Amino acid sequence: MRTVAVVGASLAGLYAARALRAQGYDGRLVIIGDEIHRPYDRPPLSKEFLTGAMAEDQLALSDAEEESELDAEWLLGVRAQGLDTRGRTIRLDSGRTVSADGVVIATGATPRRLPGTTGTAGSAHLRGVHTLRTLDDARALRAELTTGQPVQVVVVGGGFIGSEVASSCVALGHHVTVVEAAPLPLLPQLGDAMATICAALHADHGVELVTGTGVTALRGTDTVTGVLLDDGRLLPADVVVVGIGAVPGTRWLKGSALALRDGVLCDDGGVTTLPQVVAVGDVARVGSSRAEHWTNATEQPAAAVRNLLAGRTVETARPLPYFWSDQYGVRIQFAGRRLPCCTVRITEGSTDERSFLAVYEREGVTVGTLALNRPRPFMRLRRELARGCRTPAAAAAAAAAAAAAAAV
Repeated sequence: MRTVAVVGASLAGLYAARALRAQGYDGRLVIIGDEIHRPYDRPPLSKEFLTGAMAEDQLALSDAEEESELDAEWLLGVRAQGLDTRGRTIRLDSGRTVSADGVVIATGATPRRLPGTTGTAGSAHLRGVHTLRTLDDARALRAELTTGQPVQVVVVGGGFIGSEVASSCVALGHHVTVVEAAPLPLLPQLGDAMATICAALHADHGVELVTGTGVTALRGTDTVTGVLLDDGRLLPADVVVVGIGAVPGTRWLKGSALALRDGVLCDDGGVTTLPQVVAVGDVARVGSSRAEHWTNATEQPAAAVRNLLAGRTVETARPLPYFWSDQYGVRIQFAGRRLPCCTVRITEGSTDERSFLAVYEREGVTVGTLALNRPRPFMRLRRELARGCRTPAAAAAAAAAAAAAAAV
């Protein structure tokens, strides 16, 4: 290939560029990003960056030396608007087109907006209403939260982003209410018992958690003043943060020959319906699922670009699902796959102390694990799950080995 274009200049795009060079690709490399910023780390945006504990320059994922070694042509601050797979060109909103023999799609995802409020007067365009995905989003939110005066914050959505923002707002001294439409935050990911424990973290730190109701409208003229709920309650608000998930960045691919359904459809190697196009990260629907996890964005690209350079799928990558979240001084970690039929049990620690390790089991086999402030045993179990060795016999052997080691 003479030219490879990576569309998306965030984590997955950077890892794809690194993998291309590491695998010997020495042709022209073009990296296209709709933000003006070089690749940066997103997880701190809702935590350390928001509270001021981390400076902006600490978010950088690469430095000048590495970027020199990548020898890439960076096109930043321009948005891809179309992909002509027949002509193998990418159309940009600047009017320019980029011709490429191979394309890596890494356009991530964009925050969902509140249904029924976007674009109406006095709603999504109100000052004080935020989503949090990009560095610019975080800058704007931080500016409102660090004026030195406590404000009333309403967080819509009790998922990871919403919960982390709530935690950061508490640390900054603000009054916080979290609104979650489901009966509990994180219910699909963790199940009822563990989601109940995680939800209690909000109450532990004085955050009001309102569940089982959605948002009807935002109130205010120029600036938001309140959040009207489905059940008729009106919550006063100086700042509203909407964290209700994200949609894959595929709008620019409509009309192309690629198959799209909640992401770019790929095989287990990240290869789309066209062998000269692969997808990685949040935008890729690999097999039957799409995961917005940091580990996916870092582990998929190596296989995807190998397949791109080979012109067919020669390698697959289905990382064990893993995510973490830091809330109120508690590190929450989950790995594996929780199924509705799973049972869950605590294997060490105490839920009262907010420090424990739990396992999810199906027919006696561990298929997932959750930890609160138990990083070492969690990582050990995560490695075992990744190796696929967490059968009852293996679990018993591991427990015996751990007991023997502890007795020495």
